[in-house]
Parts: sequence; structure tokens; C-alpha cells
Amino acid sequence: MTVHNLYIFDRNGSCLHYGEWNRKKQAGISKEEEFKLMYGMLFSIRSFCSKMSPLDMKDGFLTFQTSKYKLHYYETATGIKIIMNTDLGVPNAREILHQIYSTLYVEYIVKNPLCVLGEQLSSDLFSTRLDLYIRALPFFSPRAA
Repeated sequence: MTVHNLYIFDRNGSCLHYGEWNRKKQAGISKEEEFKLMYGMLFSIRSFCSKMSPLDMKDGFLTFQTSKYKLHYYETATGIKIIMNTDLGVPNAREILHQIYSTLYVEYIVKNPLCVLGEQLSSDLFSTRLDLYIRALPFFSPRAA
């Protein structure tokens, strides 16, 4: 099991942070285009789920799975969206994404007076701590196929 990549978007669709660990195939487009496609897909899936669900969608959608990967989604009350792509063996990662937000993003970005909210994250400390956190996950494998 492994983590392929992680995106953090603000409420306006700007990619604040992107991290990559075990991504085997590149998209063949620029990172900016990839970010727009990812955010557009998330927007569409959220809209579809809220309209088609027979129940109240309190949490919205949590995961999206294909035959090759699983997308885990977490959205905060402030509109920050954290997306992690993993292989299929990884269980629901909602609590992990919440921990990334509450213990890393809030501590190293929101509480940091040098970081401007709404702009691309430039904190080396945040990036380092996030990398260490992802690599310490029980399902992270640096040599996953």
C-alpha cells in the first residue's frame, strides 16, 4: 500500500500545496492544468453527490475509487480541501486528512504570521513535517508497485 500524491486547495480552487511520493505515471500536462482538472473534478463530484443522494449529505463524498487508485477527500469548514491519492488497499483516510489539517496546516500555516493565507504555501517547515507525516503512515511504502 502507498500514497501517490496529495493536493491542498483553497475555497477558490487555487492549489496551495502539492506533494508527490510514489506516483508512477505523470499526467502529460502542466501542473497548473492538472490542478485545474483535479479541482474541476472535485467540484463536479461534490455537486453530483449532493443532488443524487437519497440521504442528507452531511459529510459530502469521502472517497472516489477507480480500478487503479483511490482518491480520499476532506473539506474543512473554511473551504480548505485536502486530497490524497493512494492505492486501492488503503482504508478510508478521512481521519488522516483531518490530522494533516489540524496538526500541520493549522499549526505551521494558519498560526504562522509569515504565511499569507490564500497564497501558495511557502513554509519549508510545513513541507518537511508533511513529508515526515506521510512517510510515517502505516500504509506508506516507498517501493510500492
